[in-house]
Amino acid sequence: MNDPSRDCHGVCLECLLDLKAPSRLAARDVTLYDFDPVVMDCASKHLGWTTLSSHPPKAIDEIKILAEGFRSEGLEAVVLLGQGGSSQASMTITKLHEIHSERTDVAFRTMDSLSPIFVNHILGSSDPARTLYIVSSKSGTTIEPLLLERVVFQYVSAHLGREHATRRFVCITDPGSELEKLAREKNYRLVLSSPTDVGGRFSVLSVFGLFPAALIGIDIEKAVDAVRSVEARCSSDDLTNPALDLACFLYKNYRTGRDKIALVMPPSGQVFGLWVEQMVAESLGKDGMGILPNVEVDASVLSVPHKDRCAITYEVGYSEGFRESIRNFDESIPARHRTLNSIEELFGWFVIWEYAIAFLGILLKVNPFDQPDVEETKKRVKLLLRDRPGNILPCDHFIEINYPLTDYIRTVRVSRALLKEGLALHEFNSVDFTLRTLLETLSLGDYFSLNAFLPFRGFGRREALERIRNRVVSRLGIASCLEIGPRYLHSTGQLHKGGPDTGTFLFLSADEENDIAIPGEAFTLGELAATQARGDFEVLSARGRRAIQVHLAGNDSETLSRFADRFCSAVSAIKRRS
Repeated sequence: MNDPSRDCHGVCLECLLDLKAPSRLAARDVTLYDFDPVVMDCASKHLGWTTLSSHPPKAIDEIKILAEGFRSEGLEAVVLLGQGGSSQASMTITKLHEIHSERTDVAFRTMDSLSPIFVNHILGSSDPARTLYIVSSKSGTTIEPLLLERVVFQYVSAHLGREHATRRFVCITDPGSELEKLAREKNYRLVLSSPTDVGGRFSVLSVFGLFPAALIGIDIEKAVDAVRSVEARCSSDDLTNPALDLACFLYKNYRTGRDKIALVMPPSGQVFGLWVEQMVAESLGKDGMGILPNVEVDASVLSVPHKDRCAITYEVGYSEGFRESIRNFDESIPARHRTLNSIEELFGWFVIWEYAIAFLGILLKVNPFDQPDVEETKKRVKLLLRDRPGNILPCDHFIEINYPLTDYIRTVRVSRALLKEGLALHEFNSVDFTLRTLLETLSLGDYFSLNAFLPFRGFGRREALERIRNRVVSRLGIASCLEIGPRYLHSTGQLHKGGPDTGTFLFLSADEENDIAIPGEAFTLGELAATQARGDFEVLSARGRRAIQVHLAGNDSETLSRFADRFCSAVSAIKRRS
């Protein structure tokens, strides 16, 4: 009996080869996307990534010289302020370099959280006089790095004086952006221009990824040289093209109902999974379609059948325990097993995934180069911040319940999608009832997403959140994601809003005990994070998504553990899915 998914793989491969999609993509032939004039126009402005290694817009030697200049001054740490594509690749490269390198003489930290706990930890982890602060934003208007820049600049100025502080700052952005203007006004040490025809999540081999890599001592010339052969293979109209194979693997599984990818790798490599998450979800999660990528921290989840999932594993270094865990995958789950054992290999996988996602855009007839629904949350957050403290915006799509100040839960918001006929509104005064109502809507093929605008540092915090995620998947057999806000807004947030209506969402936010004021603003970092949680919740609610937001009185481990206990009890009350 023929395997229909295998036939689909062959048809997909034949289709892309008949189109000469690889070579035409490398040649920036936008007619590959002629199914929609708008997509063709967008592609015409975003295909510079296809030849970044073979034709770099900024000479590799020049980037190396700039980085060596900073290193020779006794550089001890680099702090990158960014979100999404402007930071995710650098975080991936530098973390994996720490694993594969015998010695790392420059520490690298990514400030992509608004949590005062997280921000204070990073600020206090290095000497400002020996730290380089990179403000990274392609558009130059991303709210998180721009506001964090004010906090960090004030901190460094307080330690070094304003004149010396400016010499510790570099920005990477598009020419003429608001960030570039800010950097020149403040007399930053260096302004690096990014290529305008390369989108943020496709920018890993541009100055966004290469300059931070060079700063921590990676031989970027060696890495780029190695990846040129991968780029050549990905742009060849050949059956052995690895990007074609990956695209067809994902496409055939999508067409047979497996619209979720479990990304399985050891904890040391899971940062690469976060990069893949953004590449897949933000590129394809639109027009009611999309593939959910999920970094699966527990491989044993895949030891039983899941009709909606396929798997891709990456072995980072040798681990018999990891090999044993993936050998126990249920044989019905399609899986690909790969390795990730050097920076050169990592760079190669970046290119393979970029080309594969561009091919999937052709197959699915979606625009892989934009992120239209990400903008909606940004707009909503700006409106909420503008109308503070009155919060007079209409809330037709959700109800809000406020609790006594003596409770560890302050506020719960419930989307109208959960207000089923026959349910009395007063029943939602019970948090337990509300949680059960959300969970009862889950069916096979759905997914659960815990969107946490909380600090992940400190004993017990992440463990409590992981307990929530794990209980859903172990009890209900539903794909379960733990998303860090605001990072996910620039990643899977696009899929949540633009993809299929198969997600249920729990937003968690909390008051901050030791909040940080933002120079020039009437709100704090903690208030901004809570507003982002509310803004994204409201946008999903307006789209008829199943969602609740719980705002807690604090984000300490005891409070989070109490809520996790309550949530897990609600899960236990739900019948198992079969």
